[in-house]
Amino acid sequence: MTSRLYARAGVDQDAVDGFVEWLAQATRPVRRSGVVAGVGGFAGLYELPGTRGRTLLVGCTDGVGTKLKLAFELGRHDTVGIDLVAMNVNDLITTGARPLFFLDYLAVGKFDPGVAKEVLEGVIAGCRESGCALLGGETAQLPDFYAPGEYDLAGFAVGVVDRAHVIDGSRVRPGDSILGLASSGVHSNGYSLVRKVLAESGRRLGERPAPLRGTLGEELLRPTRIYERTLRPVLDSPRGRKAVKALAHVTGSGIPGNLPRVLPEGVSARIDRRAWPRPPIFALIAEWGRIGEDEMFDVFNMGVGMIAVVERREEANAVRALGRRGVYRIGEIVEGRREVLWA
Repeated sequence: MTSRLYARAGVDQDAVDGFVEWLAQATRPVRRSGVVAGVGGFAGLYELPGTRGRTLLVGCTDGVGTKLKLAFELGRHDTVGIDLVAMNVNDLITTGARPLFFLDYLAVGKFDPGVAKEVLEGVIAGCRESGCALLGGETAQLPDFYAPGEYDLAGFAVGVVDRAHVIDGSRVRPGDSILGLASSGVHSNGYSLVRKVLAESGRRLGERPAPLRGTLGEELLRPTRIYERTLRPVLDSPRGRKAVKALAHVTGSGIPGNLPRVLPEGVSARIDRRAWPRPPIFALIAEWGRIGEDEMFDVFNMGVGMIAVVERREEANAVRALGRRGVYRIGEIVEGRREVLWA
């Protein structure tokens, strides 16, 4: 359900959800026999020809969104490319896939080589962090479409996974543990609401409000964390692959909107919202915008950017393999109707 304040900021998530449901039906005429999972998931899966269905290609696409508006205002473009890669790769690895390559699309009004280099340096840094190649991209000059100094970004990631190792949530059962991996901050969702809060509260990006370590602008441009290196040791080990039953990338609509996407029928997730520390930026947004906790959780990641559902008896091993720091037990799977229940 769309947050009331998020709707005031111009975002209608309910309309988008309805459109996705329509699209899942509308794409049936172009669905080929190799499609394993299509519209609606974090990423699509397709059988790699010549492998007898044993190997799957995984693809996804995403952008950075209105976080770009802050980059324009601050004249800083070196982090949004990392966001672009992160939003795609984090979706892709929820299937257990290893990223192979990435492509970018940069659309500008008037081409500025300096800005373009900053953006692409961020894309390259994101690809390096996620272990994938930057295979190519496209730069489009659309002077009648974008205002001077503005641009848009989109990205496309492709990975590969053995069919036997796909993570799809189908093995999730009551009693399984839910682990939360810390986010680096707001990541790349909810910025329409963030910008509305800043405008209505009169805040400036150059401010240094306590308890932030830097300026408000620096905090809000902090790039999205890429989870590939954290998860790969687990996903590459036989024991880890058996233990991890589902992965959910916490993006727009927060934990309540994303975790149920990887749960099978008959179960729900009971989450303790006190089980992990929250980056202070969220308390500031809530205070300045007079936003209640439920609505904050409906929009933002609130400090958890990736969720892993693991077999209860493997919880300690999974935490150890994930590096302990920034990994929290935030809940458990219970019987239910594919929803998040707050403990």
